[in-house]
Amino acid sequence: MGSVVVVGSGPNGLAAAVVMARAGHDVTVLERNEKAGGGARSEDLFGLGTVHDPCSSIHPMALASPFFRAFGLSDRLEFHVPEISYAHPLGTGEALIAYRSLERTVSGLGPESGRVWNRVFSTLARRADEVAALVTRPMPPRIDPLALSFGARLGAVTGSAAFPTRAASLFSGVAAHGNAPLGRPATAAIGLALGTLAHGRGWGFPLGGTGAITSALIDDLTAHGGAMVTNTTVRSRSDLPPADVLLFDTAPRALAAIMGDDLSAHLAGRYRSFRYGAGVCTVDLVLDGPVPWADARLLAAPTVHLGGRAERIAFAEREVARGRHPEQPYTLVNQPGSLDASRRGPLGLHPVSAYCHVPGGSTVDMTEAILAQIERFAPGMRDRIRAIRTVTAAERAQSNPNDVGGDINAGALTLTQLVRRPVLGHAPWRTSIRGTYLCSASTAPGTGVHGMAGFGAAALALRDVFRQGVPDLSNRAARQRARS
Repeated sequence: MGSVVVVGSGPNGLAAAVVMARAGHDVTVLERNEKAGGGARSEDLFGLGTVHDPCSSIHPMALASPFFRAFGLSDRLEFHVPEISYAHPLGTGEALIAYRSLERTVSGLGPESGRVWNRVFSTLARRADEVAALVTRPMPPRIDPLALSFGARLGAVTGSAAFPTRAASLFSGVAAHGNAPLGRPATAAIGLALGTLAHGRGWGFPLGGTGAITSALIDDLTAHGGAMVTNTTVRSRSDLPPADVLLFDTAPRALAAIMGDDLSAHLAGRYRSFRYGAGVCTVDLVLDGPVPWADARLLAAPTVHLGGRAERIAFAEREVARGRHPEQPYTLVNQPGSLDASRRGPLGLHPVSAYCHVPGGSTVDMTEAILAQIERFAPGMRDRIRAIRTVTAAERAQSNPNDVGGDINAGALTLTQLVRRPVLGHAPWRTSIRGTYLCSASTAPGTGVHGMAGFGAAALALRDVFRQGVPDLSNRAARQRARS
């Protein structure tokens, strides 16, 4: 049995820890904060009994991730997958709806937009789990028919004129998750992958809050002998206990700072020059009722993209890339409480979170701009506010060092950094120090609650150091209980 230390307890760090513990090794996870999980945790922010998720509430990758499918996540906690994956209101009082059903989505888009949407997504949606496996592998991918099909559609949707008007607006909202100017291959790839998952397994979320995912991982870790240690900051190698394997669920520059001169000059340079994207300013709200959307169908959508037509969203994202704060920013609203009563607390209040993109490191409070965007599509929303909290991009970076400059994607999603994240190759987690690996969202395959960076790094460490393969990750007991 070997000794393994994991620095950081986000989903990737915990995924790596679970793999190592199940392989029979002595695993310790070190977390700087009082509560484990990184951004994947849940909190009662206002003491009102409502449940907020400080980072993301909705997890398109969780049920499709090869790691979480092997882990049996859906057997360990209750996931809700709504009929609507995401929605996109227009300024006319109506909304475009991305249903899990591709056919229903196509019908709602109208003849011209629906025909193009179907052509782009029909084949990919039927193979959504394979697409998830494709986009969670290190780049460049193996060339196979699915990769060629994805690439062909990526070429088709890249550019401002790829879709008719209604489809373009719906696609722009999901592509803007890339936190970069629209119309580029990287943002188009994000839109294509997330759009495929929307019509595949759907955009689900755990009932009770994102923290349920973290709890499931920690429960499995401790059941296999691992230890979770919080309130422990690692600033240098002297803060680390002896270990055969070190796995860092941290920003690349943090690993470089901790390991110092032990890291090769070339790799340290790569880590220090790793680029970050725009930040986010977040507003957490408690409402005394659901968001009063002008189109009532939006109450069944856990994620709502605000910004209107595609050209308006594209303009706002270009402004952010130029270092400006748009007056009408692209705004993403998460409202899982509208579908999950357990998040509302004893008073029946509705937790809602929203964010907009801002230049990295911004200290600007965008509360008014975010509320104005919501009010455009949900008149009277302000009257329902019982509590409110704003976190600027700079404040987010202080509370979570992995979100450098407030970048929740843990690195700019440029075409270069999709391929080289942070280095090129099929083993991007390995460092120049034997037994030391980077496993955060700053490495392949990138952002999202999928655990695949941790899984990839742990599988590599098992092979490199212990000459082992990946252990069985399933939870057969939970599956048997689910069947009975």
